[in-house]
Amino acid sequence: MAITAIQSTFEAMSKSRLGSVRTGYLSSRNARSDMAVSRRAVEVWRRWVLWSCRPVDGSSVGGAAGMRANLGSDRVTSHRPTRRMRQVDFTAAHSAHAPNDVIDDVTGTEPPDFASPKASDLVIAALIGGLAGAALAARSNRVAAALSTIGGATLLASAKAVARKRRRGIEIQPLWYRILSTGALVAPLGWLAGKTTSAGPTQIGTATGLLAGLLGVRPQKVILGPLVGAAVGLGLAARGRRPSPAAVATVTLVIYRMLSAAVFRDAQVTLLAVRANVADLPFVVPLEARSRYVGVDYVRSLAGVLGGSYVRDAGDAGIVASLDNLAGPDFDPGTVAAEVREFYEHTTRFALDIVPEWRTWVRPGYLLYSSLVAKPLGQANLPMNQRQAQRGVRSRIDTIDVDRDEIIDIRGWIRSFAATGEPIYVGIYTTYRHDDRGYVSVGFPLPQSSFTATLVPRARVGGGLVLTSRSAPPHPGHYVTFIEPATRELTTLGVPGFKEELDVYATDGELRADHAFWLFGLPFLVLRYRIRRKPVPSRATEAEPPA
Repeated sequence: MAITAIQSTFEAMSKSRLGSVRTGYLSSRNARSDMAVSRRAVEVWRRWVLWSCRPVDGSSVGGAAGMRANLGSDRVTSHRPTRRMRQVDFTAAHSAHAPNDVIDDVTGTEPPDFASPKASDLVIAALIGGLAGAALAARSNRVAAALSTIGGATLLASAKAVARKRRRGIEIQPLWYRILSTGALVAPLGWLAGKTTSAGPTQIGTATGLLAGLLGVRPQKVILGPLVGAAVGLGLAARGRRPSPAAVATVTLVIYRMLSAAVFRDAQVTLLAVRANVADLPFVVPLEARSRYVGVDYVRSLAGVLGGSYVRDAGDAGIVASLDNLAGPDFDPGTVAAEVREFYEHTTRFALDIVPEWRTWVRPGYLLYSSLVAKPLGQANLPMNQRQAQRGVRSRIDTIDVDRDEIIDIRGWIRSFAATGEPIYVGIYTTYRHDDRGYVSVGFPLPQSSFTATLVPRARVGGGLVLTSRSAPPHPGHYVTFIEPATRELTTLGVPGFKEELDVYATDGELRADHAFWLFGLPFLVLRYRIRRKPVPSRATEAEPPA
């Protein structure tokens, strides 16, 4: 609802001559600088997306909703053949295209063609193959080494040409080529490890497997990689003759990637839309940060861009206007306890205390993320332990009335550390309806992009309310979206490997909330909130005159 209220504003901004600058949340000079960086980065970002996403099976969306690229097939489809609809019907059958008709049903245009043959790509492939061949034949004589180098260059360049010829539109490289090329890339690393260290086959195999597992991100792959590497190293060493370090590294990576592709078949990241309109993706909150720092003043900057009425720390506001907007087949707002409803509709009446419970396996990674990303970004900077949480949490809601009709269009819930003012979360809370069901979409602005969590409501025993992305309807999920500065078009990734659930309930006369998160199916964090009502300011009374 809030997003539809500002869509016309975005469209007008995108059509103006200075749209790419005026949509910035800084001064025009800084905005131009940021726009130059963003425009150079956009194609790199899209290429990374198209290269790294796993193909999505044609029969399901892997938990993500909306438009998707069938990266392992010959077409890009949406769940509805009708284009440019405000609400896209995601339950309808796919529209059918001929194999060569590569069309984005969201934008009605051809997607970026990354399959056009380029000589530079073939040269790079030949260089990688040549280095791999030289590394694998490092122990041989000069003639054998030269033949191996030429053979490796020819093999990988030919494989690249074949892969590109068979590739259409936004399809990623075929799996067989990705395995072959990464195996070639690791061969020189194995040779270098053997040359500079005294590591044996088992150590080199284990290190290679660990590297591959870490690049695979999910914990299961981090465990699988070293196990495969150790097994390969032991197996090659058992043959009697000491194997080449380059061969150990290459064989390890090839076997690991084949096993990984066979075992981990569920997509953790999916490409949903390329250059889509805002109205076509109702589950995405298309509000980005135009600077490298989000911070607690983001909503004020956004109000300056949109030209609406801005209220800082609204006196009696909630993260939703009314729970009645969320009614649906599985949720009756009338079953929610009065105090839980009041928290959602009048959030500023309450104060929060947080107790974070991090799983041990995720702590090292989060420490790096917090130091290198969250704090410099001014966004998603959660307390790591109880000591940090004891600094206290300051919570406020900033609002924007875009069309000045005295109805709040944008609600920004800003949580920061009370002692330092450092931001914890800056979230834009919106609601919308689709197929007679209400949803909550929370957008977390990022530089030139946004991260959106779309949740569906569910009643809880005892009058509580659960908002979750772990549900059957197609819309709930998590989405990373790049926003084209000039046109406001969206390129969106779904992240089905990330799940969350917020459970708000009353117990022993107090409001509590448990906010749980899962990554790759593994629980990694629970935020436990103690919610207490703020004291009502007492009115000053006039002193009685002396007798």
